[in-house]
Amino acid sequence: MKQNVGGIDRVLRIIVGLALIAWALMGGPVWAWIGIVPLGTGLVGFCALYPLLGINTCPSKK
Repeated sequence: MKQNVGGIDRVLRIIVGLALIAWALMGGPVWAWIGIVPLGTGLVGFCALYPLLGINTCPSKK
């Protein structure tokens, strides 16, 4: 797995993921647990959909 998520994309994924998980923990809807996905992809730096769509936001890995 080569990194394909970089910079601002990673930061936004982590923030959105944490916000959704916090919302779920505070009594939000069950679907808010989907925040685990952007959090995980932001921390790891790899998104499985990006290669399928031909996207790469990691400037050093293009």
